[in-house]
Amino acid sequence: MSHILEDCIRFLQASPTSWHASLEMSNRFASHDFIPLREEDNWQLQPGKSYFVIRGGSLCAFTVPKEKLQQAILLSSHTDSPALKIKPRPEIAKNHMVSFETEVYGGPILHSWLNRDLGIAGKIVYTNQDNIIEEKLVHIDDAPLFIPELAIHLEKDKNEKGFIVNKQDHLCPIATLEPDTDKQKNYLESLLRRHVFFNDLLAFDLFLVPLEGPRKLGIQGEMLASYRLDNLISAHACMAGMIFSKSIDPHLLQLAVFCDSEEIGSNTRDAAAPFLSDLLKRIHLLLGGSEEEFFQLKKRSLAVSVDVAHAFNPAFPDKYDPNHQPFLGQGVVIKSNANQKYASEATASSLVIHLCKKLNLPYQKYVNRSDLPGGSTLGPIIAEALGIKTVDIGIAQLSMHSIREVIACQDHIDMCQLLTHVLQEGPNEYSFF
Repeated sequence: MSHILEDCIRFLQASPTSWHASLEMSNRFASHDFIPLREEDNWQLQPGKSYFVIRGGSLCAFTVPKEKLQQAILLSSHTDSPALKIKPRPEIAKNHMVSFETEVYGGPILHSWLNRDLGIAGKIVYTNQDNIIEEKLVHIDDAPLFIPELAIHLEKDKNEKGFIVNKQDHLCPIATLEPDTDKQKNYLESLLRRHVFFNDLLAFDLFLVPLEGPRKLGIQGEMLASYRLDNLISAHACMAGMIFSKSIDPHLLQLAVFCDSEEIGSNTRDAAAPFLSDLLKRIHLLLGGSEEEFFQLKKRSLAVSVDVAHAFNPAFPDKYDPNHQPFLGQGVVIKSNANQKYASEATASSLVIHLCKKLNLPYQKYVNRSDLPGGSTLGPIIAEALGIKTVDIGIAQLSMHSIREVIACQDHIDMCQLLTHVLQEGPNEYSFF
C-alpha cells in the first residue's frame, strides 16, 4: 500500500487551500471515470455511474445504485484548515520594509507560524484584457515571506513565561525591503502580476501557506509530517474509498462529501449541512423517489464523519483520559462524547467496530477528559441536518492545528482500507438500520 502514501503526499503538496484541494480531487475523480456535474445544469443520472460536483472549496462524489435506491452510505471530511488570511488592503509600508496584515482563520496554534518560510495561495478575481471577469487559483512560492519572532535578548523571560501572540500586531509577515514607495503601496498586486496576466485586480481570498513540504519521519519512515493533515488526510482516505470501492449492494448509494469552512463553524453555503442536504434530496428525486421514500431512505442509511483525533502526547499525559488515549500507529479511532460534540453512539459505532474486527484492523476508542472539553466535527452537523445515524472516526494526530502536524502512515493505510469496505458493504446487513 506504499502507493497510497505517495499519492497522499502528492495530494497534500497540491492542496494548499480548500479550493486547490477540491480541484485536485476533481482531477483525480475524473481520471477514474467519475463524470463532472454542475449544480446549475439539469442532471441525467445513469444506474451504476459515478459523478462529482464542486461548490467552491467543497466537492461531492457519488455512485448511483444499479437498481432502486433504498440505502445510502455517506462519508464526510473537510477541506479547510486553520490558517492566516491576508486582509483586503494588506500593505504596511514603513520602517524600510513592506509587511502584510493578516487575520486569523479558525483556531491555529499561532506561534507555530513564526520564523517560517511562507508562500501565498488562494484565489484572485480580476478583469482580463477584454474587460471580462475571471477567477484563478494561485500558489506563489518564489517570493517567501516570514513572521519574525522577537529575540530572546529583548524578552529574557520568554522561555519561562511563554510568548503571547497578539493577532493584530504580531502576525504581519515581512514581504520585502523594497525601497520604492510606489511599489510598496501595491506590492501584492505586483507579485501577483508575475504569475497571472490581468487588467484590473478586483478582489482576492489569499492565505499564507508554509513552503516546507510533506515529509516522512522516523527510522522506517513510519510517520508523516505536513501542513493541513487536519483534515486532508481524512479527505484523501474518503477519496481513496470512493475510487476503489465496488458496491456489493445494487440498491446502495455511495457518497462522499468534502466540505469547506468546517474550521470556522460550517456556517457558509459551502458547508456540510446545506451542500449534503441539497445533493441527497436532488439525487433521490432524480432517481424517481417519493417524499415518503426519502424519509425511509434516511432511516436505512449511515453517515461516517472522518476527522483526525488527538494523539497521545507523552510530554502531557495529564491531558488525556487514562482509559481512552489514542496512540500513533495503533489503528482507527472511534470518537464519542456524552454531549454529542462527536455524533457517535452505540448503534452506528458497532458497524465500524464489526468491520474492523472482520478486516483484522486495529481500532481505538477516544473520549476527552471529563474536565477538558475538546473540539467537534462535521458529525453532529450532519446528524442534526439529515437525521441519519452517524459515527465519528479518524486517525490519531500530533500537533493538531499547528503549521506542522504528524500522523502514523499505517493508520492512514488502515483508514483507507476501512472506508473502502464501509462503502462496499454499507449498513445493509445490520437489521437495526
